[in-house]
Amino acid sequence: MDLIEDFLDYLRYERNYSPHTVENYRRDLASLQEYAESLGEMTLLAADSDVVRGWMESMMDSGLASTTINRRLSAARSFFKFALARGMVDSNPAHVVEGPRKNKPLPMFVREREMDELLEPSRWKDNYKDVRARTLLLMFYSTGIRLSELIGLDDEMVDFGTREMRVTGKRDKQRIIPFGEELANALKAYIALRDTSVTRQCSALFVTPSGERMNAGKVRYEVQKALSQVTTLSKRSPHVLRHTFATAMLNHGAGLESVKKLLGHESLSTTEIYTHATFEQLKRIYNSAHPRA
Repeated sequence: MDLIEDFLDYLRYERNYSPHTVENYRRDLASLQEYAESLGEMTLLAADSDVVRGWMESMMDSGLASTTINRRLSAARSFFKFALARGMVDSNPAHVVEGPRKNKPLPMFVREREMDELLEPSRWKDNYKDVRARTLLLMFYSTGIRLSELIGLDDEMVDFGTREMRVTGKRDKQRIIPFGEELANALKAYIALRDTSVTRQCSALFVTPSGERMNAGKVRYEVQKALSQVTTLSKRSPHVLRHTFATAMLNHGAGLESVKKLLGHESLSTTEIYTHATFEQLKRIYNSAHPRA
């Protein structure tokens, strides 16, 4: 079709697209043209939104990646916009067709046995840095707290009587997070050691040996160093421990709405990704354990 060549020349000479990009557009439009012709004596310019949508669905059925499909839809939109501006079509049939959503990677999380191994008291010395590091890990794993929330904690925000801590989350929203006996004991031991070995310069719960509030970089370093001992995950960050908390809660029967509130999520859809993570874990267990998997 001459119009496709005209469009490619427009990309090449007026938009200064690279030869590689122009060739991609050629292949993408050839794919749509081939699909339209497969429906009968249909020309590309006669294609309506149903044809474009059918083309997209055929690509999905063939297993093409969502990124490839969305790129091809983008090429079709640009072509029909070009044709519309030249009076060759009455509307842009690709404009109303939505491409598939990009698959978000599943959140990484540390396995329970690895966390049990990491938090085993015998692994840690009784000096200030080790006691603080273990308490930091236990805080993330036991509460699902965000990094920014943790470094913002002051002593007065932790209530040992009710075993609750008040944190300030995104957009300065506050929420209450409960915690258990193990973390309570660890925090008390940490605070006792801190108050006898460090001269605090601020009201922060977690401080450096010089008494200043820990910053995000220092906490990330402690977490990464510790997780490197028990896992080969490519990411070993405080956020991975937040994922680990959510996954552990769901694996042990917690409701999705409860986990949403504990994490401080605005939408349930944000929390739902953890159900996929736990299901992936179940599939791995099934595939490794069942004789006919």
